[in-house]
Order: sequence, then C-alpha cells, then structure tokens
Amino acid sequence: MGRSLKVSPGCIEQVKSALGRNGFSSQKALAEELEISLSTVKKFLAGKPVDCINFEEISGRLGYEWRNIVHIDETIPKPIFEETSAFITGTPITHPRYFFGRQKELKRLFDLLKRRPLQNAAIIGKRRSGKTSLLQYLKNITTTPTEELRPGQKSDWLPSPENYRWIFVDFQDSRRQSREGLLRYILESLKMSVPSPCDLDRFMDVVSSNLRQPTVILLDEIGVGLQRCPELDDGFWESLRSLATNQTNGNLGFVLATPESPIDLATSTGHSSPFFNIFGYTTTLGALTETEARELIVSSPMPFPAEDVEWILNQSKCWPLLLQILCRERLFSLEDGEMGEDWREVGLEQLKPFAGLQSI
Repeated sequence: MGRSLKVSPGCIEQVKSALGRNGFSSQKALAEELEISLSTVKKFLAGKPVDCINFEEISGRLGYEWRNIVHIDETIPKPIFEETSAFITGTPITHPRYFFGRQKELKRLFDLLKRRPLQNAAIIGKRRSGKTSLLQYLKNITTTPTEELRPGQKSDWLPSPENYRWIFVDFQDSRRQSREGLLRYILESLKMSVPSPCDLDRFMDVVSSNLRQPTVILLDEIGVGLQRCPELDDGFWESLRSLATNQTNGNLGFVLATPESPIDLATSTGHSSPFFNIFGYTTTLGALTETEARELIVSSPMPFPAEDVEWILNQSKCWPLLLQILCRERLFSLEDGEMGEDWREVGLEQLKPFAGLQSI
C-alpha cells in the first residue's frame, strides 16, 4: 500500500464542518457513499493517519484538494516508491488487495480451519500457478484492515481471526533447511521459549504444553525440504503429525503447497512418514473463472478498451500470472501514451517462458 496521510491539525475543524455542507447527515453516510469503513472516516476527521487512497477520496468528496489539508511530517522519511504496482509478476502477491479469484478454494480451506480440530489441506499446482500467493492470502486476509482492501472484498472468513496464529515456512529459505533452524523459527513465531539445545524432543515438549490458540503452519515449496534437507527425516515429520493429531487439542493444522500429491511427493523423495497421509483435502489450482479474471483486469487504474479485455482473456486463458503480465503491458502502453498494438506483441513475447500454463 501507499503512504498513510492525515489531516493537518489546523484544518480538522473546517473539515468536520464540511460534512454538513456537502449534504452528509452523518459520518456513516459519507462512509457508505464512498464504500469505505466508518472507522476510516472517523480517523480522517480526527486527524489520524489513513491510507493515502482513502485520504484523497474523502478529501475530494468534502470539497478539498488533498494537498491543501494534508499534514506533512518531515521527521518521517518519504518512501522510495510512492505507488504500488497494479499488476504483479514474478513475485508472490503478499497484500490481499492485489489477489484475485480462488473463491471456491478459499471457502473450502477456511471451512476446514474455522473450527476444531483444525484439518489439514494440500494445495497442488504447477509452477507459477499461484500456490505461494494463495498461502500468503490465507495468512493475511482475515486480519487486514477493511480500508486496505478492495470495496466488497470478503475478509470475514473466520469467526475470531485475531485468535489465529499463522506461520509461513518457505523451504527455499536456507534458514529453514536445518532441523534446529526450522524448530527455532516455529517457536519464535509462536512467541514461545526456545530451549537450548533446540532439539526435536524439547520442541515437542514446549509446543504440546503451551499451544492454546488455533495455529496454522503453511508449508511452501515442501518438495525442496524433502529433497535437500536430510535432517528433516521421517522421524521429524512423524513428530509433526503427532503434534497435530494427538497433542495440541485440535489447535494445530497444516496447509502445504506442492506440485504433486503429498503421498506421491514423499514416495518419490524416499520418505514414508504417515505425516503425508493426514491431508484429507486437496485442491488443484487451475485457471481463474472468467468472472474472476475480469475482476482482475478492471482493477487497472486506467481502464482498458473492451477489445483489449477480450484479447487478454483469450490469450491468458484466465491464468492469473498470464493475466498479470498482459495487463501490465497494456497499462504501461496506456501510461506512455503509445498508440497501436505493439504492446500485444511484447505481451506475447513475455508469455513464452510460461507456455506450460497455456497448454493446460
């Protein structure tokens, strides 16, 4: 997200009085018209920081140029980047505002996690199909402030999201590839004491004695952990299975991302731990629905011509990465004032490394 801005102290009273002058009977009425949260409006009128997008929207609706009423805190260094990319390629999407689709999968995954015992799930998909972004979305969506989301974006997936703890484990991170490094990271994320030495037996004692809140461990690139990390042997995985099934009163669940089924992956890497049998739900990521794909496209800060929208849908086959690439190229061409269809040629060239997705 962009910077947070707040109303200058000397302008707060005049901004409050502008509410009535602009026909709003209450702060709630303003919030409803702008489709933002009431808490955001209250913060704005109280001179507290709000997201810059909301600041500009509220200022304009109250009849002010935002630059004339904003408070600039010179003690806070300005960010290097003033804007967030509208379309994200090459890196996982970590902020929920920029994640689109997967509603069917999200509903089922949160259904598995919203009551005890937490159940385990596997997300299966080819490389670049969006597995990591989905894990990040699970972790972040339920606690992201409403004003930082798109209007109408669902976030109330869990009854008490503030009680959940989420631990994201990326096995491509070398710090997670040793047994002690991984166990220490999990305990630190749970804000539990780290024993010395931090071996498997002591880890089990600490977690089984202290885990009282629903906790979800998200395992990304687990194939790397199985192939390259000899310390993460069958005994290690069996201990994690024991924690989830017998020793934490249903408060521990796992969601893993993998290019193939957990059992097949374990077998192909020489593992036989029953840990890989606990994933009672699996979902295979495919393309987005057309409705979801269109929602992503229309999120562009500059609208695309209708014929370009149809071309993007056709060429991408609604795969999220391919949509992001083509939307990025079209947006760049619009921002640069380019005429013609050269952007399409550039976009198709950028899709070539991902021909495997297009062929599915």
